[in-house]
Amino acid sequence: MAFVALPLMVAAVLLQLQPGTTLAIPFLNYELVVLRVDRLSLAFGIVFTLITFLGGMYSFHLKDTGERVATLLYAGSALGVVFAGDLLTLFAFWEIMALSSTYLILARRTSQSRAAGLRYLFVHLFGGGALLAGILFHVAETGSLAFDRFEGGVAAYLILFAFALNAAVPLLHAWLPDAYPEGTVTGAVFLSAFTTKTAVYTLARGFAGWEILLWAGVAMAIYGVVYAAIENDIRRLLAYHIISQVGYMVAAVGLGSEAAINGATAHAFAHILYKGLLFMGAGAVLYATGRSKLTELGGLARAMPLTFSLYMVGAFSISGVPLFSGFAGKSLVLHAAELDHLALAVLLLNLASVGTFLSTTLKLPYFTWFGPKRSLAVAPVPRGMHVGMALTATVNVAIGVYPALLYNLMPFAVDYQPYTTPHVIQTLQLLLFTGLGFWLLAEKLGGTATISLDADWLYRRPARLAYRVAVEGTSRAFSAVDSASLRTARLLANLSADPVGYLMLAAGANGNGKCGARYSMPQLGLYNPDRYRPPLGVVVLVVLLCLILGAWIFFR
Repeated sequence: MAFVALPLMVAAVLLQLQPGTTLAIPFLNYELVVLRVDRLSLAFGIVFTLITFLGGMYSFHLKDTGERVATLLYAGSALGVVFAGDLLTLFAFWEIMALSSTYLILARRTSQSRAAGLRYLFVHLFGGGALLAGILFHVAETGSLAFDRFEGGVAAYLILFAFALNAAVPLLHAWLPDAYPEGTVTGAVFLSAFTTKTAVYTLARGFAGWEILLWAGVAMAIYGVVYAAIENDIRRLLAYHIISQVGYMVAAVGLGSEAAINGATAHAFAHILYKGLLFMGAGAVLYATGRSKLTELGGLARAMPLTFSLYMVGAFSISGVPLFSGFAGKSLVLHAAELDHLALAVLLLNLASVGTFLSTTLKLPYFTWFGPKRSLAVAPVPRGMHVGMALTATVNVAIGVYPALLYNLMPFAVDYQPYTTPHVIQTLQLLLFTGLGFWLLAEKLGGTATISLDADWLYRRPARLAYRVAVEGTSRAFSAVDSASLRTARLLANLSADPVGYLMLAAGANGNGKCGARYSMPQLGLYNPDRYRPPLGVVVLVVLLCLILGAWIFFR
């Protein structure tokens, strides 16, 4: 029940918060603002709480206590990031978010999920290190921990790098399509919601108006749909589309205007809901069949009609079909770009929309629920999964039909009406011709059982060489130094035990390792210093003679 009750309790608290509310506590010579409420943080906080509740309904059948705890910790730390008013508090929740989300990948308990989970963890710990370094530089430069807009400098770029990594900006994105498809059926729903969207929030808070983000976002939008179009695994296809859709948000942050920040926030809000629904549908297919590749699926429409119908609500939403949530959210981003007369950016983002409709709304459902029929055993899907999907679909439709539900939550007043005749006609034309193209080329667009090389090749390919150099090479070097140290210690011990005898033994050795008639050279490890040590009486005599000589010189 905690999966459902806790989000509702948090929602009740959020509804009582008013913009301008803060909570600060002293820490050393600084002030930590652990709670800062404004319209931007409230919008993200509300949708995070909403998807936690909806995902909880979808995951109601889950018996893994560890996964439940990790999920709630993940959601709570995402809220902590959103409401953090200082960089140290943000960093603490940032790291908790990385650790708890890793468990949702490892909890699937397969060899692939373990490997992907560890890679995911290392990448995010590296990003956390960059974030901490940036914070320390920022404090050294400004003397402040306040989390506000950055103006530039080494600290700002380190922090930007950390945020961009979590946003999955190419070429920092490979962790996302690598790890999310390996998460648990229910965990992937939450993974799709929090990490990249908290990154969008932090970018909007700290880097609004940085032009580099505009073109980075446009590149993300195109990059994601290209890889999604050739992907065979349905959850990896959806993961690539996270990159594409987050690209719209990052581009809007780069624009930096009030309309653009509204667009980034609205699109993030809608995306969390419809992407969660898409991962719910793909997860239900994986749960029922144990398969997630298009080349292994097909003909499931009769066996899973309800899952298909609810999935299509998410698919229509992500494609921006009128009367669905994406039409209200994504339109704000394009509207902001049009206001700034960025024709090229608008064109490229519209092309990304074509790719989105092609892969998530046409390709994936066609080859999963229709296409070639295969002999698949289909297990019944828990009722809670369908309930969670139905509730999420209802919210997506409600936002699409009545966009004011979304626009009233935006950081700034929204002066935009998506349902104009030209806009609706333009959208429908784009979707219609994309659908026609798919119908003509459907057989060539199906999944193929291949591996698509991505940016992770840059660190996977040299991984074995790096392991040999950094691990095996270092181990051999340490072993060599250790052996040399032991040999040196042994030699010094033998030499100090009987310097004369040992030097005579060493000097008497010939090239064959043998001594003259008087000495024989044993192996160093078997050397016995007592063999050549003078008798005790001789040593006493020498000591007495030295004392007598010293006394004579002193008293002379």
